[in-house]
Amino acid sequence: MIRYVLETMVFQLLFLLVYDLFLRRETFFQWNRAYLLGAYSISLLLPLVKIPAMRAFVPAGRIWPAAAIHSLDGVTVSAAATSGTGWSVPWIPAVFLGGLAMAVLLFAWKLVRLYTIKKKGLAQKYPLFTKILVTNSHIAFSFFRDIFVGDRHDAGMQKHIIAHEMVHLRQRHSLDLLYFEFFRIVNWFNPLVYGYQRRIAEIHEFIADEAVPWSGRKLQYERLLSSVFETHRMSFINHFFKSSLIKKRIVMLQKSRSLSIRKLKYLALLPVLGLMMCYTACQDEGLANPDETAQVKDVWNLSPQEEERVFSRVKALAATTSPWTYTVTDGTTSLHFMKGDGKSFITGPNEEHIDAKMVIEGAIPDESEAGFLDFAAAVPFRLVQQAPVFPGCEEAEDPRACFNEHLQEHIRKNFNYPEEAFKKGIQGRVNIMFTIDREGKVTDIKKRGPDPLLEEEAVRIIEKLPQMQPGRQEGQTVDVPYSIPISFKLK
Repeated sequence: MIRYVLETMVFQLLFLLVYDLFLRRETFFQWNRAYLLGAYSISLLLPLVKIPAMRAFVPAGRIWPAAAIHSLDGVTVSAAATSGTGWSVPWIPAVFLGGLAMAVLLFAWKLVRLYTIKKKGLAQKYPLFTKILVTNSHIAFSFFRDIFVGDRHDAGMQKHIIAHEMVHLRQRHSLDLLYFEFFRIVNWFNPLVYGYQRRIAEIHEFIADEAVPWSGRKLQYERLLSSVFETHRMSFINHFFKSSLIKKRIVMLQKSRSLSIRKLKYLALLPVLGLMMCYTACQDEGLANPDETAQVKDVWNLSPQEEERVFSRVKALAATTSPWTYTVTDGTTSLHFMKGDGKSFITGPNEEHIDAKMVIEGAIPDESEAGFLDFAAAVPFRLVQQAPVFPGCEEAEDPRACFNEHLQEHIRKNFNYPEEAFKKGIQGRVNIMFTIDREGKVTDIKKRGPDPLLEEEAVRIIEKLPQMQPGRQEGQTVDVPYSIPISFKLK
């Protein structure tokens, strides 16, 4: 999500630079209005667009899908903690929600101010609009069909203001401002949305001023220069008098119309747009790099930061359509992650299922002389022709699913949170690997977790598994390796 936000902000900045460098000084006001609205909208969609024709496909090698030894689901066992530091909220969501709440309150405050002004004013209804005459005031602005005018303006100025604001009304400029106002709330942290809204407000005033006939423009200058500025800090209304806009409006009123050939400047958008699309496509190309490697200290004992980084990367890769591989290594052992086939997946730190496969290569803790997975004598659980049969699953239509269900039930039934781990507040995930041998017995239990207390409890639970009917491959009994993560959590 953070990556998406950063990409949209980069795209918005590039679009804004093109506007400021090439288009802002031209008098193609309607074109500029469409550009600002379209550019901001496109910037939100571009990071999501993937063009297959622009991607590089790299074929994956033929490797054993060792993730097939893993069970369909991990098991989470928990105990209610009687003490601790209390509940905690991740700081990024907390900051975002706090800012969002403040932005909503600010918008509500603006609406209340607008409502208060309207209630105090004298409403005069006309066929196309409602005039709100505000006593003892110099204000002049519009919001949808309501045109607010202070009674300190003489009749001539009021008539001019209403003619000007009617342009805003007919062209629905309030919708443009509310569009950006919505993103000022949702993307309150993004300074670029404020820039887009300011520029669209400028364009609105230029469009309305352009409706003034050439013969009346001198009078328009005089009225703008002699006006008493009384503005309200509401970003979604069309201000007639706003000191930061007066000078720009006068400059534009004096400016001759841009030559039509200058519309070719809009073509500057094409190479920028092409570069953006290449960038998003190249993201997949980079993700599909089969040689991508991450170096860690110990693949079997990742730190929380390393685990988050590894699985975030795998999750991002899994979201792409191109083949990919990603290797995590400590120099002795390597975990090769690759594109999933929809039949198996790996489990992330938060029990999240990620559509990917994993192959283990190299040394495994406490490994036997034959290595962790001897394919000459063992067949992974998901690939064996006849899976081991858990007691009670003899008549099951799907022995594998039944095996998983009974194993999970066995873990929950025999679970006992270690008292010392409970007191110390220790929690985490223990990866358990074991083999169901040719006699149906559970052997060669291996474990890896954040603390020996949790590891010992996980091993104790697995050691209590009953004898099963062994797995078979081509009519012969075989060793069947199996793996399941057990997550210990304190509530």
